Amino acid sequence: MIDRVTATYRIATHLDLAEAAGVIAGEQSAGTFARVGFETDELRREHSATVLSVEQTGVLASTQGLPGGLGGTGTGPLKVGVVRISFPTQNFGPSIPAVLTTVAGNLYELQEVAGVKLLDIELPNAVIEQYPGPKHGVEGTRRLIGNADQAMIGTIIKPSIGLSSAHLSDMVAQLAAARVDFIKDDEINSDAPYFPLMKRIDVVLKTLEDAQQRTGARVMYAFNITGDLDAMKRGAERIAQRGGSCAMVAIPSIGLPALTELRRSTDLVIHGHRAGFGALDRSPLLGYSFRVFQQLARLAGADHLHAGGVDSKFWESNDEVVANVRAMQGGGPEDMRMLPVLSSAQTAATAEPTRALVDSDDLLVLAGGGIHAHPGGIADGVSSLREAWRMVADGLSPTAEAIDGTPLAEALRVFGARR
Repeated sequence: MIDRVTATYRIATHLDLAEAAGVIAGEQSAGTFARVGFETDELRREHSATVLSVEQTGVLASTQGLPGGLGGTGTGPLKVGVVRISFPTQNFGPSIPAVLTTVAGNLYELQEVAGVKLLDIELPNAVIEQYPGPKHGVEGTRRLIGNADQAMIGTIIKPSIGLSSAHLSDMVAQLAAARVDFIKDDEINSDAPYFPLMKRIDVVLKTLEDAQQRTGARVMYAFNITGDLDAMKRGAERIAQRGGSCAMVAIPSIGLPALTELRRSTDLVIHGHRAGFGALDRSPLLGYSFRVFQQLARLAGADHLHAGGVDSKFWESNDEVVANVRAMQGGGPEDMRMLPVLSSAQTAATAEPTRALVDSDDLLVLAGGGIHAHPGGIADGVSSLREAWRMVADGLSPTAEAIDGTPLAEALRVFGARR
């Protein structure tokens, strides 16, 4: 039985890489900066972390390191490498917060490392079995919206802030009539005084109920309930009572324990937003990776998770976005698979490069401006996305196949130029 957590780091240091890795292992387990009286050999054998491997991958100018690294700045190159360290689970028990405190805690404070980033984590069953995991994931979401096998097309309410109840209802009605699969609040619109969450839930779900009676189409709406835990539970309960199926939370803002508690308290689909995660991931020498984040969000119970977007407006490269999606698609049993969400400047023009790179339709593609800013209006925006993704799934090129004057051709004309 595996009873250790293994963490993989990228570190940068003025010291020998193995020495720096040993400092991390000691600080985050049974050691400290000096041998202490009760630190017996037996205790060290039972509770010490172990450095499994050290591989140097390059060097950096010292000015690229973090403040406070031994040697300061300008004193020579930093050695950069990948190290693997294992930690005995008996030190902290089967708890995500406790695991994170060990593998991504005070090691960031150590002077011996001028840079440290958690790249990957391997968890034993003792930890995994303590957590609920996704309740719906890919297949559950497909069943709820009635989309069996195509890429799921969604959008974000735009403008994000300031819409009246009448304008929001009108927008949602238009989107539902256009047969969009999914609509979500923007992450900055939660429980605003000008339009409280409870009222927004009632307005939107009444609109969607009326639309379903007319069209038979089921549209999933993700209400942003991000807030204090009690308030999130009340929001989720109201959504369920009014016949809704989905709630959205910004996972870095609420924290993984709150996500776990929310998952255990509701049957709703939980749409995981990653707003704020860039602070943890954007630096190559600090924080932890999306690969780690998605694994922990999955355990805690998120059904969906934002993975970035191909040719997006954000900082990640296309290769990094693809790696994010791949991380979500692999690892663990099928019933623990989250639905990857693509967003940020997604349009009909991004369907072709995305499908070429990702080669999957098990995606939720969110287009804000790509739908709302279509010259023909909301319905044409939805149509252009849907048609583009149908074409690429069939191995066709929207650019080559689009017929002049159609919503797809107009979308490619307007949005293709920004790529």
